[in-house]
Amino acid sequence: MALRLSDEEIRIAVAHRLGCRACGPHTCVCGKAVDARGLHGLARRRSAPRQQRHSHLNDIIWRAMKRTQIPAVKEPVGLMRQDGKRPDGTTILPWSRGRPLGWDVTVPDSYADAHVVNTAREAGAAANHAATNKNTKYSQLSNTHVFVPVAIETAGTCHHQAVELVQEIGRRTANITGNARESNFLFQQLSLALQRANAVSFQNTFTAS
Repeated sequence: MALRLSDEEIRIAVAHRLGCRACGPHTCVCGKAVDARGLHGLARRRSAPRQQRHSHLNDIIWRAMKRTQIPAVKEPVGLMRQDGKRPDGTTILPWSRGRPLGWDVTVPDSYADAHVVNTAREAGAAANHAATNKNTKYSQLSNTHVFVPVAIETAGTCHHQAVELVQEIGRRTANITGNARESNFLFQQLSLALQRANAVSFQNTFTAS
């Protein structure tokens, strides 16, 4: 069941992917107009589904990290004393080059007005932009940690650093479990979690009536 989507989740994912009609035009609960593609909900600010999407993807990374037998904590306190910024997670033991790993999940919307021109020209443009911002934001953390931004667009495209991290987690897990498909399983979990969250964000634009 964890690797299955409902009929409605598949319908929404396909409609968004192909740019098809996903719903009738309506007014979102936030008061903004939603067109027939129904993309507004994917990036609606301060929406509960958007926060849940972020938390769920981060939880998948954190749980996968534990399967590598390297303890990790979410949102550690006190890593950056100057401004108090906290990444989404860090390992407690060294990950690479004698340093622990720090990561931060971000999900830019491929279809947002701020990104759609660039994403139409280049796949992953929104993820690249988001990853650059995260690397800048946590530049001081790189003095003590190996920092990796986990940037995954709402359309599913991942930044190359996120791909490399998932592959490395899968490789280390495979050394423990003996299953060479661990990386594939982790990519599947992230992809399906993203599509489920997109469907919830889409459905959340409708009023209770």
